Amino acid sequence: MYYAATIATLVTMALALLRAVKGPSVYDRVLAVNMFGTKTVLLLAVVAFLFGRPDFLDLVLAYALINFIGVFAVLNFFRIRNTGQAEADGAGQ
Repeated sequence: MYYAATIATLVTMALALLRAVKGPSVYDRVLAVNMFGTKTVLLLAVVAFLFGRPDFLDLVLAYALINFIGVFAVLNFFRIRNTGQAEADGAGQ
């Protein structure tokens, strides 16, 4: 059962990478990278149970927090960048 979950997670991770590369907008790409990070957390949890190493779950939780904070940081960067462009365009008129 764990092997099937691992394979299914790897397939969805590949699809998320495909969306991250082909995404029509920056926000679609960020969402795909967030999904990839979430699937990585799931994959690490399944592998931890597969190998009988529940102590890996601490690493899984740390990676989940890093992914969560990283996505907010990237979205904030793009929000500030887009707001700065709008203010620069509006000031010139």
